[in-house]
Amino acid sequence: MTENVIAVKTDSTLSVFSTEENFKNAMVMAEQLSKSDMIPATYKGKPENCVIALELSNRLKLSPFLVMQNMYIVQGKPAWSSSFIISCINGSGRFSGPLKFEMDANKTKCRAYATEKVSGEKLVGPLITMEMAQAEGWLGKNGSKWKTMPELMLRYRAAAFFGRLYCPEIINGMMTDDEAQDIRPIQDDDVVDVFAEPAEEPKQEMEITPEMEAMANEFYNSLPDEEA
Repeated sequence: MTENVIAVKTDSTLSVFSTEENFKNAMVMAEQLSKSDMIPATYKGKPENCVIALELSNRLKLSPFLVMQNMYIVQGKPAWSSSFIISCINGSGRFSGPLKFEMDANKTKCRAYATEKVSGEKLVGPLITMEMAQAEGWLGKNGSKWKTMPELMLRYRAAAFFGRLYCPEIINGMMTDDEAQDIRPIQDDDVVDVFAEPAEEPKQEMEITPEMEAMANEFYNSLPDEEA
């Protein structure tokens, strides 16, 4: 008795969308993955979502299963878990050691830093503070962890800012899931079309008052009569 085995040939150097053959191969894999009981609900029974995960795993050279377990859809956009971003930075081989964090004595300020392996330069990320979290409205979000786990959130946000500033190619320029929940998405009203024609101001009709009418009549009566 022989078993039917589906052989899928993949090219790790090309996008799954680069050729029709690559896309067909990816869809075969996506169909099988979507049937698994070990993947998050976002992908279960949804091969179209699995294809996106396959594309990202191909670009980042990571296991599709690992990508699926650490990628979330927040407000319609993909986002990484914060711990996954730290793991990617540490495992990239670009830095001489793991990502480190500098915290003040009151644990209200934090910044991430790492030493670049090639240049030996110490790369320091932006300072993240509880004052910033308050000003940006992160503390007031429903279910926010900033009130219950402020130190952890400071480290997570510092890592995310460091990643986008110094190694966006490692995290594919994506936000973390907690960032996506904290930061308000841009609305259509926020976008200004600089090429749009300026809107015409509504024309206002002048109101003729009795005083203005009397002055006009007086001026008209003062004019000399035309000779025949």
